[in-house]
Amino acid sequence: MAGKVVVVTGGTGGIGKATASGLAALGAHVAITGRDGERAHAAAREIGARGEEAVGVFVADMSSQREVRRLAQELLDAFPRIDVLVNNVGGYWSTRHVTADGLERTFALNHLAPFLLTDLLRKRLIENASSRVVTVSSNAQAMGKIDFDDLQGERDYSGSDAYDQSKLANVLFTYELARRLGDRGVTANVLHPGVVRTAFGAEDPGRLQRLFVPLLKPLMKTPTRGAATSIFLASSPEVEHVTGRYFANRRQKKSSARSHDEAVAARLWQVSADLVGLDTAT
Repeated sequence: MAGKVVVVTGGTGGIGKATASGLAALGAHVAITGRDGERAHAAAREIGARGEEAVGVFVADMSSQREVRRLAQELLDAFPRIDVLVNNVGGYWSTRHVTADGLERTFALNHLAPFLLTDLLRKRLIENASSRVVTVSSNAQAMGKIDFDDLQGERDYSGSDAYDQSKLANVLFTYELARRLGDRGVTANVLHPGVVRTAFGAEDPGRLQRLFVPLLKPLMKTPTRGAATSIFLASSPEVEHVTGRYFANRRQKKSSARSHDEAVAARLWQVSADLVGLDTAT
């Protein structure tokens, strides 16, 4: 990865930080994003101590489309090339939250943020041969359903349903992105990191999370183990030409039947483009 530029969203803790650290150790110049500047700079100092290159810090609340657009421009200004984009940022909220754009936070952060950022960086990615887009989903995609009649959970909100829908959206987005990119030299793959011991959902946990997560933590993966598939997809020569696939434990896996519905993927793409104000998307 020497000489390559990798952007890792949500790189200040958990899987994202472990991903950035692992790629920096392989020689990549890593740029991490986070919404808390102090925490982001602290993470960068720790990551940089393990890697050979400096770590760039970009502060943005990616639930805000304005912030995503500003972030994209800052990344384009900073880097004449971007070799890998790791769409890692995400979250879970037991109760319904609304973003600055008036959108349900889970859908906005977990799906619309990577959708918009990827599109805004698309040309820079295409300019560099063999660039990669890696998106972190979850096995929760298997339980997800895209409810076009209530995407924002305005009529009936469930934290788990909103999360499952967003993770299915990650897979549908990746498959549709791979189809639209075709042979332009950019691969797009998506992954399940496993059940990882992080602060996931701690901001607004549900009752079951509060009860069972402390009991299950000893059985969960460490962030380093959880980051292994992200690092593999971002760096391994084995997947240089592999695109439009779902991975877990560094191996191709079969995602849910719903994730392969091309009509749903195309509709979700158009709805997403409308929600983020893109006249044309990839």
